[in-house]
Amino acid sequence: MKDLSIVVLGCLLASPVIAHDTGGITSEKNAKVDKAFDLVHTRVFKDGNDLVFEQLVDGKAGSRKPSARGKFAGSEVYSYVWPTSLDSSAVGFEPGSGILALALTSNPDFDDTPQLDENGDGDKVNDGGLWHSHWVVLSKDTSCGPGGLKVRDIPEGAKPKLPPTWPGVPIYIGSPGYHFSLKNDAAQIRVPLAAVGFPASFNYDGVTTALQVNANLHNPLLCVSSVWDIASGDLSLPATWKPHD
Repeated sequence: MKDLSIVVLGCLLASPVIAHDTGGITSEKNAKVDKAFDLVHTRVFKDGNDLVFEQLVDGKAGSRKPSARGKFAGSEVYSYVWPTSLDSSAVGFEPGSGILALALTSNPDFDDTPQLDENGDGDKVNDGGLWHSHWVVLSKDTSCGPGGLKVRDIPEGAKPKLPPTWPGVPIYIGSPGYHFSLKNDAAQIRVPLAAVGFPASFNYDGVTTALQVNANLHNPLLCVSSVWDIASGDLSLPATWKPHD
């Protein structure tokens, strides 16, 4: 993970870390970052039968979304992301596939949760602009530009192990439909412990970012295009969740 962070940091505006421990990561405010994505605290904690992944920002969480472009190619995704040290197999992907991350995203030009009807209108494929949760596997790809990070592609003809909520696109992504909230300065996703194969402990970080769909629509399909803030400042995953937290 450390070598990847060195590559990514060349084009970041990241907040320095004040402190980090099992209680999460506290970051300084950064006037150069939009307040909706300026991380001040990132943590994971247990609440009942759920693990709650939380990011606190300097402004109103979820108040900024991408502008619709009217087509899939070249469209944008805004995201609150929790990269983890968990193996990709913990949530149903092929083992050892890359960096497993939980994300809360908005993408108004396409719907990647076809099993869900988030706005309750009877149409399951018109909800992409609403915030929703994903598991993704991240990997390096120099064709994605500075930093070279993407959601891992599925090569044509390959049949890797994928979560049952995979939406059918050729990338390592799951659409679990977890309960989430965006209230005041807090973005939260609640992950049921019974739904995942979490180990005794794992490390994590927080990132706010934009991703962009490749105009060529594959290989790579979805690249990280902008990193607004990193809780730790260096993607070192310094915070640890343990069962007693």
